[in-house]
Amino acid sequence: MTPANGPTLLGIDVLWVATILSGVAALAVMFAIYTVMTVHDPMAKRVRALNDRREQLKAGITASTSKRRAKLVQKNEATDRIRALLSSMKVLQDSQVKTAQLKLMQAGIRSKEWAVAVIFGRLVLPVVFGAAITYLVYVAEIFPEWGPLKRYGLVAGTFILAYKAPDLYLKNKIQKRQTAIRKGLPDALDLLVICAEAGLTVDAAFHRVAKELGRAYPELGDEFQLTAIELGFLTDRRLAFENLAMRTDLDSIKGVVTTMIQTEKYGTPLASALRVLSAEFRNERMMRAEEKAARLPAIMTVPLILFILPVLFIVILGPAACSINDALLTG
Repeated sequence: MTPANGPTLLGIDVLWVATILSGVAALAVMFAIYTVMTVHDPMAKRVRALNDRREQLKAGITASTSKRRAKLVQKNEATDRIRALLSSMKVLQDSQVKTAQLKLMQAGIRSKEWAVAVIFGRLVLPVVFGAAITYLVYVAEIFPEWGPLKRYGLVAGTFILAYKAPDLYLKNKIQKRQTAIRKGLPDALDLLVICAEAGLTVDAAFHRVAKELGRAYPELGDEFQLTAIELGFLTDRRLAFENLAMRTDLDSIKGVVTTMIQTEKYGTPLASALRVLSAEFRNERMMRAEEKAARLPAIMTVPLILFILPVLFIVILGPAACSINDALLTG
C-alpha cells in the first residue's frame, strides 16, 4: 500500500515543504532583481539639498530687507501648525528644538522643520500605540492566559518604546552615517594632500574632494561639499570647519578640523599634517577590520549550529529516512 501524499519525514510531507521553499526562493530572487533594477542615484537629492543650503547662505548675506529674506526662505504650513499646537500645550522648549535639530543634522537631514515633527512624534506616538495596545490587552483580551504582570509589562513597554522611537530612529541613522564617513575619511585626506600639494586653495580642495568622493562615499562627499560652500559664503572660515565637526560628531573629523583651523591661523604646512592624519586613520581602519575578522569565528558559531548543520543533516539523512519510512509503510 503506497502513500497517497508522497514521502513524509517526521509526519511532514516532503514535497509540500519543498514546494513552499521553492516559492520562497523564487520570491527572493524576484525581490533581488527588483532591488537591483530600481537602484536610485542619491546624488540628485544631495545636490538639491546643497543648493538649498547655498541659497540660505545667500539669503543671510545678500538680502538687505526682511521682505526679500521672507521670499527666499520657504515656510512649511504643516510645521507651523504643529509648532503652534505644541506651543499652546506648553511642551515646546527651545533647548529641545536645538537638540533635535542637531541630531537631524548629524543624521544627514538638512531640513530644520523636522525637529518639530520629532518632538510631536514623542508626544503622539505613545498616545496612539499605547491606547491601541491598552484596548487590545485589557478590553479585547487578546492574551486571556496572561497574568496582570505580563499585561502591564506589555503596555508599559509599548509606551516607552513608542516614546523612544523617534530618538532610536535618529540614533540608528547617525550611527550608520558616522560609520560611512569614518570609512572614507582616509581616502578623503589622501585626496586633500594631493590637492594641497598641487597648489589648490582649501575651498577648491574641499570642492574637488567632494566631487571625487561623491560616488564612493556620498555621505562624506556631501559634508565636504557643504563645507566648501560655507567656506565661500561665511565671513568666519573657522565657523565652517566647526560646523563640519558638529554635523559629523566624530573624533577623527574633529582632529581634521583642529588641523585645518591651526593651518588657517598659523600658516603651518597643510599637506604634511594631513598626511600624518591619513596614515593614522588608515591604520585605525585596518585595526577595526582585523578586530571584526578575529570576532568572526565566535559570531558564526551560533548560525552554524542553528542553520547550517540541520540543513546538512537533512540533506545527508533525508533520502535514507524517506526510504526507510516508505519500506516500513509498504511492509
